[in-house]
Amino acid sequence: MISIEDARARILAAFAPVGAETVALAEACGRISAAAVIARRTQPPADVSAMDGYAVRAADARDGATLRVIGSAPAGHPFAGRIGAGETVRIFTGSILPEGADAVLLQEDAEAMGETVRVRESVLPGRHIRRMGEDFARDEPIIAAGRRLSPRDIGLAAAANHPWLRVHRRPRVAVLATGDEIALPGEPIPQGGIVSSNAHALAAMLTSLGAVASVLPIAADDPDAIAQAADAARGFDLLLTTGGASVGAHDLVQAGLARRGLAVDFWKIAMRPGKPLMFGRLGEMPVLGLPGNPVAAFVCGLLFVRPAVLRLAGLAGAPLATATATTATPLAANDRRFDFLRARLLEDEAGNLVAEAFAVQDSAMQAVLARADALILRPPFAPALAAGGVVEIIRFDRLGL
Repeated sequence: MISIEDARARILAAFAPVGAETVALAEACGRISAAAVIARRTQPPADVSAMDGYAVRAADARDGATLRVIGSAPAGHPFAGRIGAGETVRIFTGSILPEGADAVLLQEDAEAMGETVRVRESVLPGRHIRRMGEDFARDEPIIAAGRRLSPRDIGLAAAANHPWLRVHRRPRVAVLATGDEIALPGEPIPQGGIVSSNAHALAAMLTSLGAVASVLPIAADDPDAIAQAADAARGFDLLLTTGGASVGAHDLVQAGLARRGLAVDFWKIAMRPGKPLMFGRLGEMPVLGLPGNPVAAFVCGLLFVRPAVLRLAGLAGAPLATATATTATPLAANDRRFDFLRARLLEDEAGNLVAEAFAVQDSAMQAVLARADALILRPPFAPALAAGGVVEIIRFDRLGL
């Protein structure tokens, strides 16, 4: 068995970002930028008013002074002349500051009297002005490559006059569930069989990461059937299999894929749940073989599939962020395998985060997983921990799960 850290490093080393494509701005949110976004204009394009009021010369706009209104400058309609001594121009938010003005008198600090206005509070030079280029300048990089584009980024790109953006295409991942005992939801279930859930849970996780997931038909426990199913995955960026990754008499994924030239990098990781994870290649396509137990498949998806897909999408695939909590119950000493305990999160009377591990941690119990808020991390050979001790956790809500 190899460690989680070693497995993750070997998996990530096999992945590189997929190619790029150009998409309309309206379709770019959530995608990963494939190139830096460079401003195509300066913002603001000139000195503009930050408020509704009057463009003035600060030297003239003293408390009690009366100024002559010589024009108006609505946004999009700049005043063509120049402000001279004792003069002012009615101005609005976003309007270009007229030549000669160096400040804006707020409309609530002015008393309009026909063609004149009385100043009710003195104005300092530069007051209520947004300077040209204060936000960004033409040819300035405003969004870095390798960034997941947020709604804020889309607004910034639009302001910089970009109708299209260059982004990494969505990774394409094929998901193959194997086993004579499983059926797709809604289909007839074999005697003593179960409904396949792993492929759909993994597809949902992939979709949340921005990938395009294709769930393949279930492959029977037969090497030829598995080999033929793998043929349908050719051209994908990654093949995920679930079930049959171990070495039992009916664990035939490796044998089936070997008929198509599978080169195995490793299998078996020192973790619980998720020990029988396999990683290899079918030609240029990476293959991750996940366990069949649903909780094990989910945890392996979180630890290994997630960073691999993020790397394909153009991100670094950084390790999962962890938080700390106190344990609500005593935890037994751990063995040589890294343990991931499903837990609910609570708050104590002082508002501190408390993690309560479920009493039963069977890797087939999906209802427990669905009710869990987090995973408690128990490193290899962690000593016994009394209730109230500090533990590291992975919070599902922080991952959108």
